[in-house]
Amino acid sequence: MSVDVDIVIVGGGAAGIGAARRLARSGASVLLLEAESRLGGRAWTHGLRGLTIDLGCGWLHSAEQNSWAALARDADIPLDLSSPAWGKQFRDLGFPPAEQAEAREAFTQWMRRMSETPPASDCAADALDERSPWNAYIRAIAGFISGAPLERLSVADYVTYDETSTDFNWRVRSGLGALVAGSLPQNIRVRLATPADAIALNAEGVTVTTASGALKARAALLSVSTHVLAGDTIKLPPGLDAWREAATKLPLGRNEKLFLEIPADSPFEPETQVYGDPRNSRTGAYYLRPFGWPVVECFLGGEGAGVVEDEGPAAGFAFALDQLVNLFGAQVRGQLKPLVASSWGRMQRIGGAYSYALPTHAAARGILARPFEQCIFFAGEATSVGDFSTAHGAHDSGVRAAEEILATLP
Repeated sequence: MSVDVDIVIVGGGAAGIGAARRLARSGASVLLLEAESRLGGRAWTHGLRGLTIDLGCGWLHSAEQNSWAALARDADIPLDLSSPAWGKQFRDLGFPPAEQAEAREAFTQWMRRMSETPPASDCAADALDERSPWNAYIRAIAGFISGAPLERLSVADYVTYDETSTDFNWRVRSGLGALVAGSLPQNIRVRLATPADAIALNAEGVTVTTASGALKARAALLSVSTHVLAGDTIKLPPGLDAWREAATKLPLGRNEKLFLEIPADSPFEPETQVYGDPRNSRTGAYYLRPFGWPVVECFLGGEGAGVVEDEGPAAGFAFALDQLVNLFGAQVRGQLKPLVASSWGRMQRIGGAYSYALPTHAAARGILARPFEQCIFFAGEATSVGDFSTAHGAHDSGVRAAEEILATLP
């Protein structure tokens, strides 16, 4: 049998690296292809001003059962186990305690309706109480979590994630993206800035074509985003139409991060948070001075992230700055300076944040996870039934796909 390598992994994010870690112990020859000039995918720690800023995933969700938390501990990488400031409005600015209680209760009741009496449409918007004054707040919070408008969000999928997740959320001060990228075993060969242009079946297994040429392998593991799978970025065999269709039912949500630099004498206290306007479904959530750093981490989800994706980072910074000025006063306008921003929705080989399921299509995750002809395998957060939209869900899906491959190799 004439092959160049046993297994080709397409995509060097959390899923691809999770798969590579499992395959590194198998004795099989492995080559990882990554389209970007760095590893990590949607996990990206950006070093700037001496800070380790996570432009992608930054929290170890469900931390006590999170694979990356375990890997960090095995590598003696310190973890920050303090509770996040989420949902606690700093000094109750623009959000009095009574209104906070009302908004939280409205969200709780919406979640209860979805869990106990889900609408027949499986559409999250249909579980809203039309009389509630806090529907914009619910939309904003759901946007942070899923990146999706409620009209496009599956109730079953959303509830499954909620039931799977836990309340433990930790951080890696040195960066979650750095942890992910640094976890690739040394015996795995890597080609960065080498996107796969086409994958085809052959008598030995698969042929993967790149700008640098073609190579043959017994199996290929695709750990790319659903945006890539559903589009024409990679030419795939015609038999994968069902997988492509499943990917269209699991689009990527809109979530972006922007970081504003602040001076030491600013009115922002470390490890606090504010919502810009809890009555606006586009509102940002602003984490003030994480780790005590001189930055505001601006998180935009759903409609709010659309400002960045549709109009660009400058518009996102302007939106965030206006919201912070409304809360803290005009004096902060001259203090806050744009530092860095993500642009996940504009990246061709990624195309968004993390996946959500369209109404009535939660089962698409299981379809997307199936092997094809025992030579093309799939991993990525979108293939996780319960831990989708997380870095550990991506990692664990890579391990699952790697084990499927090893079970088929001679």
